[in-house]
This record gives sequence, structure tokens and C-alpha cells, in this order.
Amino acid sequence: MNSMPRWKRSDRLTEETALGTGSMYSPQRILQTLRQRMWTIMLVAIVTTGSAMGFSLFQTPTYETSVLIQVGQKTTGDTNRGPDVSDLQELTLTVAKAAPTTPVAEAVVERLKDLPEGSVGKVSAGKVLANTSAEPDPGTVFVNVSYKDSEPKSAQLIANTIGKALSEKIPEMSLGANAITATVWEPATLPETPISPDPMRNSIIAFMLGSLLGLVLAFLLEYVSDRWNSRDELEEVSGLPTLGVVPKFRVSARRKEILASQEGER
Repeated sequence: MNSMPRWKRSDRLTEETALGTGSMYSPQRILQTLRQRMWTIMLVAIVTTGSAMGFSLFQTPTYETSVLIQVGQKTTGDTNRGPDVSDLQELTLTVAKAAPTTPVAEAVVERLKDLPEGSVGKVSAGKVLANTSAEPDPGTVFVNVSYKDSEPKSAQLIANTIGKALSEKIPEMSLGANAITATVWEPATLPETPISPDPMRNSIIAFMLGSLLGLVLAFLLEYVSDRWNSRDELEEVSGLPTLGVVPKFRVSARRKEILASQEGER
């Protein structure tokens, strides 16, 4: 029996037999490969899913909460023109841009220093900047300012402190006769569930990727295999007809004992 891998056998095919190599990619052959390599595919998928689940469970959870800021304007000069809603909506972009900046972060750190010891861990301006994000709510005069932290209470406390610091810093920006105002409309609440990691989502993605990897591995193993999988394949490569086939059979343990005893008597 030839022990040459299948990817090398193609060099030995004649022009006539080469026409039949498409059978390797026929639906019947693909289904046969899937049946024979099913355990390989399942094992790769299970290992990948288990690894992703374990990695997710050992990750430090991250919590996020948001404070809602209302943007407005107050008249500082003699003008009868009140703030226009469309103008205020444009100003929300300015407020959202100002939230994750160094002056606001430094003001937050200074405010946190006045809190009782143990209320929050060590916080630097760089950490506040790295974990703060802000985006305006389209069509409104509100801005959502979010903060992430590994501790839910710290996330809530720092988010509310950002809102207060932003309310103080924004009025310092004066545009013409009107000054921008930022007011805390809705304080941040205590987050109950972390936004990451998500073990269920990670496991589903890992299972899909693991199944795909298992399929690739199964067909790769089949491609480099040195086995003849059918009588037709043997005739195709050798160019000779098959004269006979020895069926696969199993011998029971009792039958093995009888054959062994008869062999011993000889």
C-alpha cells in the first residue's frame, strides 16, 4: 500500500487519471471527510470556546456609567435675542469636546482630593482622560459624559465629579455676548453589570472561529493523509482495476481466546 501523502500523489497521475481528481472535492467526498474528522472539528471548537470562556472569567471587569449634561446660554450683554435651539445643539459639540481635556481632568483630581480618605482609589489626570468619553445626543441640547472604572462605585463617583467640574469650566468659555452653561441634568447611577468582559459573547465568537479552524484543520489533515479512502481512489491513482476487497471485521474477545488456545495447542 502506498504511504505517499495525497499532495504528492498528484505528481504520479497521468493525463487521463488527472481528469478524475475533481472527485476529491465532490460533495460526497466532502461529507465523507466531515464524518471522518468530526471529532477533530469538535475538539478544536471546544478547546477554543473553553479558552475564551476561561480568559473572560479571569479578566478584570470594567464598569461604565454616564452623567447627562444640559447645554445652555446666558446673556451677558444688552441683547433681546435669546438662545436659539439650533445654536445650542451646535454648542453641544463644543461641550463634548471639552469634557475629555486636561483642564477638566485636573479639576476632577482636585475635587477628589477633598473627599474622605478611602472614598476612591488613587486617581491621576491621565487616568481620568483615558477613561472619559463624551458625545452629544443628536437633536437635543444634552451631552452624555461617560466614565469607565474597574470599581462600580468609583465609576459613579468620578463620573459625577466630572459633571460638576465641567459645569464650572464651561462658563469660562465666552462666545461674544453669550456665555455657555453646562448643568448636570441627570447624575450618574451605580452600574450593576460590567460592560466587559462578556463571557457569553466571547464564547459564541470563539465557538464560531474554533469551528472554522477545525474545518480547515480537518481538510488539511485529509489532504496530507497517506490513506486510500475508497476503491475508486485506488484505481484512479494506480490505473489498475481492483480484483478484490477484504472487508473490515471485528473479532470478539471470546473468539480471540479460542484462536489463541488453538494456536497454543499446535
